Amino acid sequence: MTDLTANNPLEAKTLEWIATQQQVMQQDLWTLAEINSGSYNVAGVNKVADTLAQWSKKLDCEMEFIDMPPQELVDDSGQLNQKPLGRALRLFKRPDAPTQVFLCAHMDTVFPIDHPFQKITYLADDVINGPGVADLKGGIVVMFKALEAFECSPLHAQLGWEILFNPDEEIGSPSSSKLFPEIAKRHHLGLIYEPSFADGNLAGARKGSGNFAVVTRGKAAHAGREHHLGRNAIRAMADFTRALDDLNDQQQGVTINPGFVQGGGAVNIVPDTCTMRFNIRIESSDQQAWCEAQISTILADINSRDGLTIELHGGFGRQPKQLSPANQQLCELVQSCGKSLGLSLQFLPTGGCCDGNNLAAAGLPNIDTLGVQGGKIHSTDEYMHLSSLTTRAQLSALILLRLAQADDLAWLQRDGMHRTSMERLKC
Repeated sequence: MTDLTANNPLEAKTLEWIATQQQVMQQDLWTLAEINSGSYNVAGVNKVADTLAQWSKKLDCEMEFIDMPPQELVDDSGQLNQKPLGRALRLFKRPDAPTQVFLCAHMDTVFPIDHPFQKITYLADDVINGPGVADLKGGIVVMFKALEAFECSPLHAQLGWEILFNPDEEIGSPSSSKLFPEIAKRHHLGLIYEPSFADGNLAGARKGSGNFAVVTRGKAAHAGREHHLGRNAIRAMADFTRALDDLNDQQQGVTINPGFVQGGGAVNIVPDTCTMRFNIRIESSDQQAWCEAQISTILADINSRDGLTIELHGGFGRQPKQLSPANQQLCELVQSCGKSLGLSLQFLPTGGCCDGNNLAAAGLPNIDTLGVQGGKIHSTDEYMHLSSLTTRAQLSALILLRLAQADDLAWLQRDGMHRTSMERLKC
């Protein structure tokens, strides 16, 4: 911490208070991380939501639970089913304040209820291993403590905020993403609490992503006596998969990954059904259109064959996040706050996706890696640095304080959102 004590006693006091909360934050992290909240563990996700609702009493805010519609999902047999999801939790305060900030964090993890990875262990004095400690239950703790600190400041009346804790981010936010367009209209900017990179730097531009399932259907027949009467769904899927994978390297930045396939049964029966799932990453909306056109051509070829059909499910759930001028200035604000804490923060492009993609698509400038410092997420080696609870809570508190002190937010003016023009934000 460098210039704050001398130049801004209010900021210095806030940061000093957060530094006293390290043990409290660790206890809160343990509470959250040892609740299993795999995306399809509805009871576990709802237990996290109930816990956060209790914590919200410290913020003296309004609260509502939001029921999420089920996710439509193609199962391994090619049948379309509905998977129930947990509730979202919305918290909000001072919706009429001159500056409005949206904060977001997901409650779900990638570890299902029957996964063996359920407890936190120490790897070193400052490093722990545990399910969701980085992605992103540590980020939830950071967010709460930063808001608690901000609410104690004399500047709180200048800034209103809204939080969405969503239950389905790890499966692409299929239901909660539908909430973001309306949310975006109400706010100047978004803060999302995904973990930072392992080196502490933050995500800038992000690729877009689409998740798809395809099902080929043919005709079963005896593999020996009537093989000629069958129509092999696995062979049709193999042809589709090869043609799909051949699209890689045809457009810079486009990657297509066939990741799962299942079909057939007894080897003396011509298989009549095969299912495959794949993911696509893109850098621009033009690339999305190109991918869709190419896939349509491949599908038409398979569907033209006698006795065979192929059907496509899914789509591009997350558009590429490209840094607008407003987002660039928001990055500069965050870097300035980081500098005051002795942090040299860089914004780096990534192929990963998160709800920052959804907010950017809705027109809301956002920073989406304000959570804890950690790595190896989505694996049993997931870890985080405990000390980052304090430093990242301090970072978010500084962002809120400086936004509340701003006499210029004109650079955040967006189409469709009326805001009072103000002079340039002072860092």
